[in-house]
Amino acid sequence: MRLTIFGATGGTGRQLVERALADGHEVTAVARKPENFPLVNEHLRVVRGDVLDSASVEAAVKGADAVLSALGPRSRKDPPVCGPGVANILAAMTSAGIRRFVGISAAPVPVHDPGDRLLYRLTAKKILRALLKDAYADMARMEDEARRSGLDWTIVRPPALNDKPASGRYRTALGRNLPGGYFISRADLAAEMLRSLKDPQTIGTTVGIAY
Repeated sequence: MRLTIFGATGGTGRQLVERALADGHEVTAVARKPENFPLVNEHLRVVRGDVLDSASVEAAVKGADAVLSALGPRSRKDPPVCGPGVANILAAMTSAGIRRFVGISAAPVPVHDPGDRLLYRLTAKKILRALLKDAYADMARMEDEARRSGLDWTIVRPPALNDKPASGRYRTALGRNLPGGYFISRADLAAEMLRSLKDPQTIGTTVGIAY
């Protein structure tokens, strides 16, 4: 498949690019400074783009079969990027006739989730939502944009991320978080995003993922 990946310079984004290339996909990685992108491959095209600039987004998705987003805030001081950025991505996809979208949100985004254990909801989740309320509000807007898009969307909701190698041994659930699931590696998250891309059961829903 021909894939366009936004957020390609982040930790999960780089894992997505590497895994997609290893799986035989043709990849367009979007970066604000493509000259600094660390990967080189004959099946990789790195283009200059900013998700908040609709013209560059339209150029980046042109010719793609599917689009993946690894957008996310890098600090609590960052302005919103997920909501407005994904809105631009989905609009560009609609104009180009591209239907398949897979993006990243976060497990604590929903206030009430059927997969959350009561103790977690009343303690750790409550603290996380207080500390990162702006980031989670931005991700919630992104999820709403996907739901309203009319496209074939999937939103993957990971818990805390780490940089451990891919294990292939993780749990997933459609439409809910994983009880007792507090961690996932960026490598395994990337693998699940690419797997979900081809799984029709993930269309129009969220995917919980954790160990």
